[in-house]
Amino acid sequence: MALTTMNQPMRVLLVEDSEDDALLLRSELARATSKLTIRRVDNAEGMRKALTEAEWDIVISDHSLPQFSSLQALQVINEAARDIPFIIYSGVVSEHVAVAAMYNGAQDAIPKGNFPRLLAAIERELQGAAVRRDKHRADLEVHRLAFYDGLTGLPNRNLFCSFVERQIALGGVARASVHIVDVDRFLRINSCFGHKVGDQLLRQIAQRLQDCVPEGGMVARLGSNEFGIFVTTDFDNGQDSEGVEFLRRAFVKPFSEGTLEFCLSACIGVAIYSRDGRSVPELLTNAETAMFRAKELGGNTHQFYAREMGVLASEDLRLESALRKAVERDELMLEYQPHLEVETGRLTGVEALVRWRHPELGLLQPDSFIPLANESGLITGIGEWVLNEACRQAKAWHRAGHSGLTVAVNVSAVQFWQPGLVRSVRDALLASGLAPECLELEITESVLMRDVESTIGTLEALKAMKVRISVDDFGAGYSSLNYLRRFPVDILKVDKSFSNDVIHDKDAAAIVRAVGELGHSLGLVTVAEGVETADQLNFFHGQHYDRVQGFLFSRPRAAEDIDEMLNAGFNGARRMAPRTRSAPALVGQTATWEMAQRPA
Repeated sequence: MALTTMNQPMRVLLVEDSEDDALLLRSELARATSKLTIRRVDNAEGMRKALTEAEWDIVISDHSLPQFSSLQALQVINEAARDIPFIIYSGVVSEHVAVAAMYNGAQDAIPKGNFPRLLAAIERELQGAAVRRDKHRADLEVHRLAFYDGLTGLPNRNLFCSFVERQIALGGVARASVHIVDVDRFLRINSCFGHKVGDQLLRQIAQRLQDCVPEGGMVARLGSNEFGIFVTTDFDNGQDSEGVEFLRRAFVKPFSEGTLEFCLSACIGVAIYSRDGRSVPELLTNAETAMFRAKELGGNTHQFYAREMGVLASEDLRLESALRKAVERDELMLEYQPHLEVETGRLTGVEALVRWRHPELGLLQPDSFIPLANESGLITGIGEWVLNEACRQAKAWHRAGHSGLTVAVNVSAVQFWQPGLVRSVRDALLASGLAPECLELEITESVLMRDVESTIGTLEALKAMKVRISVDDFGAGYSSLNYLRRFPVDILKVDKSFSNDVIHDKDAAAIVRAVGELGHSLGLVTVAEGVETADQLNFFHGQHYDRVQGFLFSRPRAAEDIDEMLNAGFNGARRMAPRTRSAPALVGQTATWEMAQRPA
């Protein structure tokens, strides 16, 4: 009879004092399998040594040796915590001994000489051991998947929470803290260099954090580029910057992958036990709140949790929940601010500005909810609503006889980089019937410069529809003139901060003149926004500026107010004294108009 289940060498530990019986057994086993390793011991010390020095598939033991027995051999195996099949193969085995052996872990008791039965028992036990090993490996794998991160090998959120909870339950953690570390701008690495590079960097970050954390702490990967750290600390009122310096050391040296080198930074939020919470959920939530505050401050910094952060986060959450329903509840509205020609004072277009009629807080300006919409991703839906409503309203003005009036719509960074932007613009134009050349999309300079080649592709697709492109907040960013020449744009809007300072700041005045000349030389329409005084308006006249926009003429107005302005033939006010006899002045009746209208 041969052993059919053994694909690996069979390793037998034989407890036997008779060399003749050992040789006979070796001979019988060798005929059953060609892959045999056998070692004979005859006392407890020898058995312990054998168990330490090698792995064994099965133990075959005589029962009664001069100074040793099968029951003592079983005890040695149990003390060593080894799961090895154990078979008694002995000349005389009483029922009492067999039962005691089975009770202590033996699998069988077989009389010597009955080799077929022994071989069958070995076959059976080896199969059972293989099943147990496979189950053990499967259990370990399930445990690993449940409690460890597959990429970095670090504990995951489940194990991290269990560890911190256990430390708190055990006591002695009066000086402990939870840190949340979020790697700044990591998604850009994945998008620019691929996830393979990003994964390698995450492994390096994980290793550096582990090297920084003192003994008794834990590092875990909580999310894509977010890590959790638990350490015992000794903060001075929880505001000691040294308390996070050990984590900053992980980001001092550049990270490298192949020929690439990356200088990374992180935002760190800290919550201290028990000041900032006594439970794991509280500590994690508050540490994340502090981390998000650090991100709001621009990144590469740290923040300790403060109670007011939680209040603000709670208010933001409630506001976000309400904002999700604002479109379907028809709570959003548009107001429009006029654009006027510098030379004639004629109202030629409007900029659409979104407002939120909050059922409890009243009319909210964009600064109150647009940053939240960008952060939460709601800006895409809001942006599409604004685009469709602005196009619909502009077409209504055209039908009323004000053909040629343009409408400008702001496009956020999130909206611009959505793959469906071009389709959304096309759909809005088709649904409204608005001529494409009457729609202006305002995109900030910083957004355009983020990924120049992709930007050019998107702008060219929009230009192919004859939509006009306006560079908003020009001069506040870092545009290269060479890139500006490549961008298929139509309009430059100088940043309103320059309009505010143009009278009292010679540098601002110089920049405004340069932008006007630049736009004029490139054949672009130039717009000055934020014009609030007659002196500012007087400055822009004669500086190659085609349009002006600002509170000097009109605050943003509801659509029905713009209807009245258009029907009344609204024209610019006498706000600027001519600089020369040939320089025309804006004329009209703005002062009278402003006083006659309802409050803004």
